Amino acid sequence: MNGSLEPGMLVRHPTEPDWGLGQVQSNIGARITVNFEHQGKVVIDGRRITLIPVFGV
Repeated sequence: MNGSLEPGMLVRHPTEPDWGLGQVQSNIGARITVNFEHQGKVVIDGRRITLIPVFGV
């Protein structure tokens, strides 16, 4: 699922709802950089965490 994430897409972290909405900055290999509303820039290991795409916001 994470392999289909592209820069600009909106996502949520499945175990960190307080981080708010995130925007994918890059997706290279298993490293996904996301800028979250309330947490800032975070690099996610896509092999361990499956981000939740958000549509229609």
